[in-house]
Amino acid sequence: MRLAGLSTFATGIALLPVLFPDNYFVTVVGVSAGLHIILVVGLNLLMGYAGQISLGHAAFFGMGAYASAILTTRYAWPSLLAMAAGLLVAGLIAWLLARPILRLRGHYLAMATLGFGIIVHVVMVQATDWTGGPDGMAGIPSLNLLGWEVDSDQRWYGVVAVAALLAIWLSLNIVDSRIGRALRAVRGSEFAARMMGIDTTRAKTQVFVVSALFAAFAGSLFAHQQAFVSPDSFSLLVSVELVIMVVLGGMASTFGAACGAIALTLLNEGLVVFEDYEMLIHGALLMVVMIFLPQGLFVGLSQGGRRLWTLLASTAKP
Repeated sequence: MRLAGLSTFATGIALLPVLFPDNYFVTVVGVSAGLHIILVVGLNLLMGYAGQISLGHAAFFGMGAYASAILTTRYAWPSLLAMAAGLLVAGLIAWLLARPILRLRGHYLAMATLGFGIIVHVVMVQATDWTGGPDGMAGIPSLNLLGWEVDSDQRWYGVVAVAALLAIWLSLNIVDSRIGRALRAVRGSEFAARMMGIDTTRAKTQVFVVSALFAAFAGSLFAHQQAFVSPDSFSLLVSVELVIMVVLGGMASTFGAACGAIALTLLNEGLVVFEDYEMLIHGALLMVVMIFLPQGLFVGLSQGGRRLWTLLASTAKP
């Protein structure tokens, strides 16, 4: 079932540039949606499957982006090596942060991750010698994959599409693994999970680090794709938007998280024409979805589709 879903998703992504060549919503907005998918699928492992909220995920996104930006522009590192360094730094910081911060629960955990995100954002703004401060950094070179330059919208679409599919595939495998079962037990009841012999601290640390690596990977791709980074791209608002994507798509559903990322990216892009009323309509639509589909877009529509199919099948019987 999961393999069929991944195949269907991959087929849809592959067909889009064929059916709509040089379309802005495919080659530009599609890349943005792909980066959001990587971010949200990783965050969904932490929030949806382990039940641990994070309001500072944009910090890891920014770490990956700034690591690639600084190392490639100031020290002329190869882009892949800079990306690996960014992943290493983000993973190490996540591991150091996980044990003290994940002892907290609920609102306290949300506040702690929020504080972490704010600290990292302040560093991005204040460390002007390294990050360029509020003005950001420009002139970041294109991604070079073993001699192949990713220097056009079409190439970026292909690279980000493959990366997003890889993120979904990894997430599905983690969820089906022993770690995934441990995470679901932690979400249900941490006390009961400990009674069953699950090392809950280790499970939460592992998923926090994995989630941070997903975000740093997306950040590195973002830096090379945009050729520019600034602190505004990794603010608290971005962290909140990522949480909304997870909830909108459907908690504890990898495909739901991907659908939430796509839906909110398209919504943000489509509402630009309304100018001053953009945020008003944005908020109203999110309220309507949450009222009528509280389990999320993907899960709600899937359940609705199954009910409709069952109804049609029963009425068709003689």
